[in-house]
Amino acid sequence: MIKRMIAGLAAMTLVVAGCGSGGNDTGGDKNKASAPGITATTVTIGSHQPLTGPAAPGYSEISPASKAYFDYVNANGGINGRKIVYKYVDDVYNPTTTVDVVHRLVLQDKVFAIFNGLGTPTHTKVVDYLNAQRVPDLFVASGCGCWDQAAKHPYTFGWQTDYIREGKILGQYIKQNFAGKKVAYFYQNDDFGQDGVKGLDMYIPKDQVVKRESYQPTNTDVSPQAQAIASSKADVVVLFSIPAFTALFRLASLKLGFKPQLAVSNVGSDPTTLSGLLESFAKKGGAKVEGNPLIQGIITDSYASPAGDTANSWTQLFKKIHATYIPKLPFDGNVTYGMSAAYTFVQALKAAGRNPTRKSLVDAVEKGGFTGAGLVPFAFSKDSHAGYAGAQIGKISGNTIVLSGTPLTTDDGTGAIQPYTTPQPQAPANGIPAG
Repeated sequence: MIKRMIAGLAAMTLVVAGCGSGGNDTGGDKNKASAPGITATTVTIGSHQPLTGPAAPGYSEISPASKAYFDYVNANGGINGRKIVYKYVDDVYNPTTTVDVVHRLVLQDKVFAIFNGLGTPTHTKVVDYLNAQRVPDLFVASGCGCWDQAAKHPYTFGWQTDYIREGKILGQYIKQNFAGKKVAYFYQNDDFGQDGVKGLDMYIPKDQVVKRESYQPTNTDVSPQAQAIASSKADVVVLFSIPAFTALFRLASLKLGFKPQLAVSNVGSDPTTLSGLLESFAKKGGAKVEGNPLIQGIITDSYASPAGDTANSWTQLFKKIHATYIPKLPFDGNVTYGMSAAYTFVQALKAAGRNPTRKSLVDAVEKGGFTGAGLVPFAFSKDSHAGYAGAQIGKISGNTIVLSGTPLTTDDGTGAIQPYTTPQPQAPANGIPAG
C-alpha cells in the first residue's frame, strides 16, 4: 500500500511538472528540454511570411534578415549555448494559407514560439488559436492596435509602432504644416488602414478631409480610387498602404497628371522598395519610368534609424551582418526591420532564463526594459502589449529617409503627443544584447 501511494504521488508530480508552463527552471547550469521547441542545444521558432503574393515586394526580405541576425548570434555562441532555428513559411499574404501554415508550425514542427508573423489581415486569423494553445506570439509584424489586448490575448505582443499612434503623429504634422489645405486618405480596408485613419482623424480637422478611398490588397486596379481623389483636388494624400499599393497609387495619379503631396505610413514608404516597384510596374504597363524621382519629398515617419543613416551604430552593425549572411539582398529598411525585431527576440529569450518556458518568455517581455535600434521606447508591460510608443517625422531624400525634429511618443487613445529626448542607445560592440 505504501509503495502504491509513493508511486501515485510521483506520477502526480510528473503530471504537474509537465503541465506547468508558468515556471522557469533556472536551477543549475545544465540545459534541459524545458518546453516544446526547446532542446539542450536548440530553440525552434516559426513564422508566416509573404514570400510571394501582393505583399512580397520588400516584405519578403524581412524573414531572411531576421534569420541572418539569428545566424550571427548562433555563430557567436547562441543563447545559453542554444542555437536559434528559425522556420519561416510562405503564406502568400492569404489569411486561409496563414491558418494552415501556423497550425503546421505549432502541431507538426512544435515551435517554441511564433515570431514576427507578418500582416494584419493574415495574423488576425491565427491570434485566437495561438493564445488558446498558449504559444508565445511575439512581435507581430503589423502595427494593428489589436495586438495590444493583454487580457484577451496574453501571449501576443506587437513590436512596431501601432497605426493609431502613427496616424496621430502624421496627422499632427499635416495639421501644423498644411493648415487649410484639402486632404484625402487612401488606405487598406482592414484594421491596418482603419487604425491609421482613426489616428489621422484625431488631428486633421474634419472639414479638411475631402475624400476617403480604400483598397483591397487582392485588387491591383486602383485607378478608380486615384480618379476619385484627383477629382477632389486634394493637396495632400495620406496613404496607409503596403509598398505595392503606394507605388500603384503613385503611378495611377501620374497618369491623371495629379501630383499631390504624399504622406505615407512607415510600412509603405521604404525608398529602395518603392523605386524598384515603380520601375517594375511602369515597365509592365509599357512605359519607362525612373522610380527614384517619383518618391522624392514623400513625408513619412520612422521609429528606428533609417537604413541610409550610415553613421549610426545600429546601421553599421546590420550592414556588417548583411554583408556576411545575405549580401544578395538590398540593404534597405526591410532588412534593418528584420534584424531589429530579431535583436529584440534575442533580448526576450535571454531574459526568459537558461531553461525557458513559454510562460517565462511572456513574463520576460511583460517585465520590459528592452532597448535596441528604436528612436523611442517600447511600451511593454503587464498591461501593455504594444511595441514602440511613437515615431519621428521624416522625408524621402535620395535613397533614404531623412528625419527631422524630435522623436515623439503618444498612446493609442486621446493622450497627448510628447517629445522624447532620451538619446538612442549605441549598438553593443559584439552585436548581441547583454543579459
